[in-house]
Amino acid sequence: MKPAHYNITHRRRQNFYALPTAHWQFLAQPPISYLETLNQVDDAIDKNADIAHGIFLQSLSAVGLAEHPPGPTPDGQKHRLDWRGAATPQDMDKARTTIRQFYRDWSAEGAAERQACYDPILAALSSQFSHHTNKGTIKVLVPGAGLGRLVFEVCRAGYTAEGNEISYHQLLASSFILNHTTRTEKLPLYPWAFSFSNHISRKNQMQCVMIPDVHPGTVLQGASEGQEIHAFQRIGMATGDFTVIYNDEEHAGTYDAVATVFFIDTAPNILKYIETIHHCLKPGGIWINLGPLLWHFEDSGPIPTPSEAHNNQSLGIASTGTVELTQTEILTLITASGFSFPSPPTMSESPYIQDPHSLLQNRYRVVHWIARKDKRDNAPRSG
Repeated sequence: MKPAHYNITHRRRQNFYALPTAHWQFLAQPPISYLETLNQVDDAIDKNADIAHGIFLQSLSAVGLAEHPPGPTPDGQKHRLDWRGAATPQDMDKARTTIRQFYRDWSAEGAAERQACYDPILAALSSQFSHHTNKGTIKVLVPGAGLGRLVFEVCRAGYTAEGNEISYHQLLASSFILNHTTRTEKLPLYPWAFSFSNHISRKNQMQCVMIPDVHPGTVLQGASEGQEIHAFQRIGMATGDFTVIYNDEEHAGTYDAVATVFFIDTAPNILKYIETIHHCLKPGGIWINLGPLLWHFEDSGPIPTPSEAHNNQSLGIASTGTVELTQTEILTLITASGFSFPSPPTMSESPYIQDPHSLLQNRYRVVHWIARKDKRDNAPRSG
């Protein structure tokens, strides 16, 4: 919280007072009241920090750590259970991004983004499995599950949903919102307060949304009525690297569907993703995809340490090598890897954690397709 106050408001106060005296005095008065705006942003930082603190406390409890850690050991060394000071600047950046993502996944205002990305997945599942009388037997895997909203919606629709996520920031936040909120609209969130560019008004900048828009436990309890399998038994989350966890024998031919949303471009080597999805799908199972191709490792690929390099196969996304392919090339690879496309891919536009009132509007052109695993297994293996 202190770094956020320093970087966002303290620095701006310093810059503000560096203006000519007549100018900053004029801007400090109504109707501009710039200093009051900074006070409001400070309050928003504290409110967002309350969410982060709730996630943090729940996470400490889950892993058996104390809110107030032990002091130094008798020889003056830091105690191994003292978590203070362990967060890196990268952790802070990821935490801020995770908090903002609650807007997209768990606020009423983020519904339009969810409709653009999640509704096509749910519609595809409905069309592909409409003939099943007991949808609870249909197992759907969601890699890159993030804050868990798509996993929740798949379970809510009656299927057995399993999410997978490698980011512990996302995992801790999804566990908090799914398992430890007590009612709807419990927590205020200020998703746009920390950026000062492209706002029409301060009202837009200081927009407050309440999360969660639904109470997961209550909704899933209701979704269990008339179902053979209770929703609480049809939802789960697995931690770790997708290509490591789901490429083993235990997961071979396990899932009826794999749903990837804004996920495949996180692969340093897309072939590993294709192989893993083919491996874990049942014969005839479907792969539903929606997303862009913003390759996450385009500028700098993951490089294992020398001691790890000899065991490249077990490193997952940390394996050596990266490659960036076009959509046409990916579709060609998927076809060559034991899949077929029942219908041509379609394209649409989708925002991603976008302020709808901003003067700058970013939209992804996302590709949506369904691929079906053939009964033959001719996927190229990297081994």
